[in-house]
Formats: sequence, structure tokens, C-alpha cells
Amino acid sequence: MTKENKEGSFISHLTELRQRLINSFIFLTVLFVICYFFSEHIYGFLVDPYAQAVKDDTTERRLIFTALQETFLTYLKVSFFAAFFVTSPFILIQVWKFIAPGLYDNEKSAIAPYLIVTPILFLLGGMLVYYLIMPLAIKFFLSFESSGLSTNLPIQLEAKVNEYLSLVMKLIFAFGLSFQLPVVLSLLARVGVVDSKFLKDRRKYVVVMIFAAAALLTPPDPITQIGLAIPLLILYELSIFSVKIIEKKSEKKNA
Repeated sequence: MTKENKEGSFISHLTELRQRLINSFIFLTVLFVICYFFSEHIYGFLVDPYAQAVKDDTTERRLIFTALQETFLTYLKVSFFAAFFVTSPFILIQVWKFIAPGLYDNEKSAIAPYLIVTPILFLLGGMLVYYLIMPLAIKFFLSFESSGLSTNLPIQLEAKVNEYLSLVMKLIFAFGLSFQLPVVLSLLARVGVVDSKFLKDRRKYVVVMIFAAAALLTPPDPITQIGLAIPLLILYELSIFSVKIIEKKSEKKNA
């Protein structure tokens, strides 16, 4: 291939990459506008774990905002969160369409399942937060309220809209990204960076790293930290199992 052909091929790849990035940005922008019109419904969906956790309380509950622009900015943040969540599979498809022409058939068949598993694992992580971790964490934090019998100054939660929704969205992203652990380890195994023996031998170090990561990614409470750490430990063990399967397939292929 001549120098001119190489330069032309490189420029065409850059042009295609730019077009796919533009397509992703347009799709994200359109969804953001649509989500903004339904931002109040999305807000209600994200607030529902809190509402369900306190519905039987005798105390009247509410969410407050302390700045004029806080609710508006919160709706923008919620709209972008929902738009990005829905756009993620489309972005993965664009990435796949960009790299697929340069792959062999066996490479395509090896990578394609990960494009399906990745959003599924992210969704499972988000569902774990929404349906289990958040209700338990809310009840845990509310247990520190006090009627103030000894001081005549009761301690009662007055949750801010922005802070609550930021916490929920942060946890959903943290759990969703953490649940990509099997995908990352399986891909590393395919390129020969790790193997099942390596993962087994480092298990005790990984346990410490997982709990440290859970402490950094979640609020300082045992509910969310353990709620993230235990699924990650299970996913790590499943990763070892999947890496073994990859190794067996590779051995058969080489034989």
C-alpha cells in the first residue's frame, strides 16, 4: 500500500468516526429534549424508592430545595441521565459498526456477545440499586432520626431534591459500571493478559480491592458498601468460571 493510500484510508476512518460521533451526539440531544418534557415523570420514578420507604411513617415527609434554580437544574440533570442511559446501547452499536469491518469473522463472533451482555449487566446493576439497595439505605439513614425528648430539638430528615437525586444517579452508575467486571476480565483473558489461575491466586487481594472500591463509590454506610461488594465478589467468581470456558475453547482450537 502506497503512502497516499494509507493517508486516504486513515482520513476515511477519521471521517467515519466523526460521523458516528455526530450521530451519537444528535441521538443523545434529541432524547435529552424528549426526556426533559417527561422530566417530572422521570423524577417521580427516581424518587419512588424514598416515597415507598417512608410511606408508613407517621411523620410528614417532603423533599426541599434551597436555591431558586435548584429544581430546574435537577430536572436538566435527570433528563440528561435518562437520555444517556437510553443512548448507551446506540453508542455501543455505533462503536461496533466502526470496528466490525476491520475484524475477522471469528473476532466478530467473539466480541458480539459482549455488546449484548454489557447493557444487560449495567441494567442489572441499576435495578439492584433501585429495588434493593436504596430502600434499605434510606431506612438505615432514617433510623438515626431522634424525637429530641432530652433536648427538645428533634433530629428529622429534610432531604434536598438535588442531593437525593444525585445520590441515586451516582449509585446507579457506580453499580452499573462495577457490574462490567466479568466483561473486562473476559476480554483480558481473550487477549492473554490474565488467566483463571492468575485470578484464583489473586482472589484475596481482589476481595480487599473490591471492598475498598465499594467504600469509595458509595456513601459511608454499610448497607450500600456491602450491597456493592457482595455482588462484585459473586461476579468475580463468575468471571473465573467464564475465563475457564474461554481457556478450554482456546485449547480445543489450538489442538
